[in-house]
Amino acid sequence: MKFSRQTTLRSQATVCGIGVHSGSPVSLTIGPASVDAGLIFVRTGLEGGEREVQATARSVIATEFATVLGDSEGPLVSTVEHVLAALRGMGVDNATIEIDGPEAPIMDGSAAAFVAAIDQAGVVSQSAPRRYIQVLKPVQVAVGDCFGELRPYASGFRAEAEIDFANPVIGRQTYALELNPEGFRREVARARTFGFMNDTARLWRAGFALGASFENSVVFDEERLLNPEGLRFADECVRHKVLDAVGDLALAGLPLLGAYRSVRGGHKLNHAVLTALLADRTAWREVEAETARRPRVQAETGRGVVGGRIAAAFGPDVS
Repeated sequence: MKFSRQTTLRSQATVCGIGVHSGSPVSLTIGPASVDAGLIFVRTGLEGGEREVQATARSVIATEFATVLGDSEGPLVSTVEHVLAALRGMGVDNATIEIDGPEAPIMDGSAAAFVAAIDQAGVVSQSAPRRYIQVLKPVQVAVGDCFGELRPYASGFRAEAEIDFANPVIGRQTYALELNPEGFRREVARARTFGFMNDTARLWRAGFALGASFENSVVFDEERLLNPEGLRFADECVRHKVLDAVGDLALAGLPLLGAYRSVRGGHKLNHAVLTALLADRTAWREVEAETARRPRVQAETGRGVVGGRIAAAFGPDVS
């Protein structure tokens, strides 16, 4: 695959699972799309026929417990961040994502199943140059003690995250990644969503996390990791924050050339920073691959700062 060209999938691949919030079975199929199509969700199985929604920031209608896409008719598909992270992380520019339910399958709580589906389908180059959104100046959003920033970066796209929970089980963790397919696959794709056991009853009453289990979430109480198999990384929680950021920022519509930093953030903050960038036409420009400096190919492993054992659940600023 040439760096300078757009990419799509060679064929289709399907994953089946349940929605983490709905608990309902769902099937999702990724497949090829034409040059400049971007990432398009196609909702099937609806009365009146299929509906499509472009995976862009303009289509986001909620970010409270997951990233939800929709249109003037209402919500269309939710919990899209992991499949978008896999597509952007593996360097796919154009794809269709057909889904027969209102929520993407959670699988094991990470992006690993979607990476496997991309591998099965295969990634191929297309005829047109790859286009990017290049960040020209810093754009910042602060809400309380949460902070997010996109800033210029000459070497491709870098994602940095920091979490700092008062709960001593979590403590402070930081992680940074230079995004490329090899690094994404190795460093963050397998990092699972996480949350606190003591949030479960409240979320169930609100109709969320009905499909959550130890099979698709890292779960902690105030003192212990409850998953019998343990963690995949010592700093799995902050790595998952980086995974979510890659997925949420894929909603720029084109790959970003810049560095993103999130402190105590989540889907809402990721979307707010991206929206602030796109709203300021002096803060970015669209460039083709030939005019963009080639990103470095090595992934930077996390400089993990783990304040204790890790923590978990489905709060708006956690999962």
